[in-house]
Amino acid sequence: MTLNKWTRFSLPVLFILLAAIPFVAQATDEPFYVTFFARVLVYALAACALNIVLGFAGLVSFGHAMFIGLGAYAVGILGDYGISNGWIQLAACIGVCVVVAVMVGSVCLRTSGIGFIMITLAFSQMLYFLMVSLTPFGGDDGLNIYESSDFGLFTLSGSTEVYWATWALLLALALFLNRLRTSPFGMVLRATHINPRRVNAFGYSVFRVQLSAYVLSGVITGLAGFLLANLTAFAVPSYIAWHVSGELIVMIVIGGIGLVTGPIFGAIIFLLLEEVLKGWTEHWMLIMGPIIVLIALAGRNQFAWLKVFFNRPSSAPAAIEAQPAGETR
Repeated sequence: MTLNKWTRFSLPVLFILLAAIPFVAQATDEPFYVTFFARVLVYALAACALNIVLGFAGLVSFGHAMFIGLGAYAVGILGDYGISNGWIQLAACIGVCVVVAVMVGSVCLRTSGIGFIMITLAFSQMLYFLMVSLTPFGGDDGLNIYESSDFGLFTLSGSTEVYWATWALLLALALFLNRLRTSPFGMVLRATHINPRRVNAFGYSVFRVQLSAYVLSGVITGLAGFLLANLTAFAVPSYIAWHVSGELIVMIVIGGIGLVTGPIFGAIIFLLLEEVLKGWTEHWMLIMGPIIVLIALAGRNQFAWLKVFFNRPSSAPAAIEAQPAGETR
């Protein structure tokens, strides 16, 4: 089976397998599986969101954890004031993420390359130290969330509820991104990475297209933070730390830059590997680092590091390649 044929079936097969996790956990009496994979899905959601700007537009944002923190603190701060209504918290999360993404994107997108990377990192670190300094909201120790988000028909009061909410949202996002890739907006967005001057020459504003993608990406990442806060019942500045943004980038690189299901596979592989290595040794990072480097060196895109299992040569090094309309990646 070639890799292209395999990726056509990866989306339904992947989500069917993920849907089976809670039932397997119940049958084996291992609730930890649900909690762990709920965390995996949350980070997969954030990685897919980052892939909109990294994979489609070629913009390396090293500060996307900022939006995870905004989503988490939207739940934590409102909950601290006794507002546990999920719709109000969700509206606050989306509103704050839109405002911040527009402000940050308007500044960052006027630069490129290393400048864009460093400015996104700077904004993220500014928010990190701001939350550390806000002692009324826990400061460096974080903020406990005593009441989960209540949406009326359902409440995100446990790992299972968060799992299914994240599963549904991630599935919707994957289907949306599959359509986005071949939509007029998606093709223009990808073209801004290949040849921004030609995009401008055709009458499109590269800045506006990339800003729209950045705002969309920031809002979805904020939703991941919203779900993470309900999963852990905690909002802490470490969610905003630079290494969290780095981990999201690593997940995308492992799974395949620009692929719809790539960040999901990347999140599963990264967090499973981390969990296994933690069980072996407390110095797991010394092993994790070289493994990630080898995976990155083995193939730059499209699961090329797995090509030994498929009779297919490595794909072109470009992060964006021509794709027949409607093909799932």
